[in-house]
Amino acid sequence: MPAEAPVVGGQRSAGEQRSPPARASLLYGTEGHPWFPSVTSFPWWRRSPSARASPPFSSARPDLHRVGPIVALLVPSLFGVAPVAAQPHSDRPLRIVTTAIGGGNDFVARSAAQAFSERLGASVVVDNRASSVIPGEIVARAAPDGDTLLVASNTLWLGPIAEKTPYDAFRDFAPISLIAVAPMLLVVYPALPAHSVQDLVALARSRPETLDYASNATGGSAHVAAELFKRMAAVDMVRIPYKGNAAALTDLVAGRVQVMFAVASAVSPVVSTGKLRALGVTSARPSALFPGLPAIAASGVPGYETATYTGLFAPAGTARPVIDRFHKAIVERLKSAPVSERYLKAGMEPVGSSPDELRATMRSETVRLAGVIRDISKGEAR
Repeated sequence: MPAEAPVVGGQRSAGEQRSPPARASLLYGTEGHPWFPSVTSFPWWRRSPSARASPPFSSARPDLHRVGPIVALLVPSLFGVAPVAAQPHSDRPLRIVTTAIGGGNDFVARSAAQAFSERLGASVVVDNRASSVIPGEIVARAAPDGDTLLVASNTLWLGPIAEKTPYDAFRDFAPISLIAVAPMLLVVYPALPAHSVQDLVALARSRPETLDYASNATGGSAHVAAELFKRMAAVDMVRIPYKGNAAALTDLVAGRVQVMFAVASAVSPVVSTGKLRALGVTSARPSALFPGLPAIAASGVPGYETATYTGLFAPAGTARPVIDRFHKAIVERLKSAPVSERYLKAGMEPVGSSPDELRATMRSETVRLAGVIRDISKGEAR
């Protein structure tokens, strides 16, 4: 998503070669990883002085002492799936670059790493970077040899709408698969006289600029979701910006704001207690994450759709047989019931699309959201 932009009028203020291991293993980075709490990790790898001096987005393949915090681990099954006969990948480690530890991209990267370790016999390095741009830059500059992959969300193709990036999402990457989708929920303060999306639209139209909606980062997914809703439903609600989800949820539960778009993991527990009311899901169709909850698109705002899409990519120019090998491995893994359950518990629906389907998703979402994102980046969204 676009970078943080200043709060503008119409808003109210809230109160990096090493010899390969002798056996296939998964090499990844952190002790006490939040998605894998039961896994025992080795201590942090230390960087050499020369490694510490290297540029943070070097596209060279990382030595273990240059990747940052990488933990070596032999894992039979992080996701509850027994290993199968593997097709050899190569004699070099496979590097999957993604964003920071603990987020959705990281979860998907580690799931993909496990698939490639088990099914391709690869030794896999998950390389976490704090920036949302640096992973794309690393992979865009990497050789298209099948040794470097990227796990990224729609920030990869939507971010360049608002700010210049060192890559072109459609030119510099070869899609492999859309791995997961994470829709958001439209929730309201329960005392608000709106029990459906239609009710909320009617109420907002009858009381323009009186309903407040909460969102955190400017240009973040919740902000874009709300502004898209305003535009497509022809309503005018006032944004109340917050520094984080916790404060926004506190005020929503207290009734100081009335509306919010939020990820499932943040609001589902509160909805289940009755302290918030869920009106709809932001995906184009009802979600397995929220049985019985209608899609906003089918509840008064036709065509509405937004979510976090997480995909797997290779550098542009990677040979199609290589793409197909990775695609088959990840799709076969996603068909496993235990793996699918882990995704759902993490607030994501497993997909496993074809490369062409992922590219089509990228194009359609760019067309649908470009106007809203440009307005936000210019400070014109209210």
